[in-house]
Parts: sequence; structure tokens; C-alpha cells
Amino acid sequence: MGKPADFTEASEPFALFYAWMAEAKASEPNDPEAMALATVDSHGLPNVRMILLKGADRRGFVFYTNSESAKGLELAANPKAALVFHWKSLGRQVRMRGLIEPATDAEADAYFATRHRESQIGACASAQSRPLKSRAAFEKDVARLARQFSEGPVKRPAYWRGYRLIPLEIEFWMSRPFRLHDRIVFCRASPRARWTKTRLYP
Repeated sequence: MGKPADFTEASEPFALFYAWMAEAKASEPNDPEAMALATVDSHGLPNVRMILLKGADRRGFVFYTNSESAKGLELAANPKAALVFHWKSLGRQVRMRGLIEPATDAEADAYFATRHRESQIGACASAQSRPLKSRAAFEKDVARLARQFSEGPVKRPAYWRGYRLIPLEIEFWMSRPFRLHDRIVFCRASPRARWTKTRLYP
């Protein structure tokens, strides 16, 4: 059996990301698509939370959320963000920063249709990030909407939207003994520019 390929020799980031994600899906016990999303509020104070990656191609990295939530409002005001994937089973991390653009309504409709029916109803019932009087009030809204949508498909609410992070920087990190880790970063000045690669000290 040959020696494993050295990831630091990769010439572009997308193929490397796809390969690492495939390995994570085979080895990570829970949610290999989990990623931290960082945004900033109107005061420049960072916010970070765990969400799930729902699409990845050379256009960018897609996730979905309530556009009226804290992250939705922050992305509307400042359409830039950062993502981090950490796969403990592999000792690997991917960080990226870039621009945010909305996914199309067709993309959002298509993904919403794949969600479990109860998750669809939950998305309709949740005024995400806003004050909630009680758990009972939320459950009452869920029950009301379940009755409302008892027949036929659940329509995607207009505020439930998709976002695509278009990366300008993607960094790959791999754990090594004694903290002598491997780390490379790909950067480009704009979405149409060529990538440049730099090896970094760990």
C-alpha cells in the first residue's frame, strides 16, 4: 500500500475539501457537516454558532436559516462571514472566510422539501432568536400549524432562506505530534481570481 498523499501539495482547495469531507463522513460519529458560523452585529461584536452545511460546490458553501434571526439580520447588514469545520476523529480543521450571497428561491424550496415534515412545521412556528414567553407557547404554535398543514405539503416560509459563503480564504490544518502541525491556506482577491497557496507555521 502506497504512502498517503500529502495534503499540503494540493493545488486548489475545493477538491481537497471534498476529499476531507468524504473522510469525515466515514469516520466522524456525529454530524460531519457541522460547522461554526461567525458573523458580526451592528456594533462589530462577533457572534458564532453551530449550523449544518447543506451544499458545497465551486460556487461556495450553502446553509439555511431564518432570515429574521440574529444571523440573518447580521448577514443582511454585513454580508461577510467565516466558517470552521473541526473533525476530531481525523485531527483536522478547515477554516474559511468570504462573501455571502443569497441562495435562489428554487434552491431553498428544493432543500426545504427534503426536510422532515415536523422540521418544516418547526421552521414555520419559530420566530428564531426573538423572545419566547414559554415552551408551552411554542408547542401550542407547532400544534396549530400541524393542524393547518394536516393535508398537503408545508410551504416554505418566505423568511426561511439559503445563504452561500463564497470563500476568499480557505485554510486546512492537520494535527501532528508535539503540536508540530501542518497548515496551508489558499487565498484569492475576488471570487474570479486565481488561488494562491501559502504554507503557514502551526
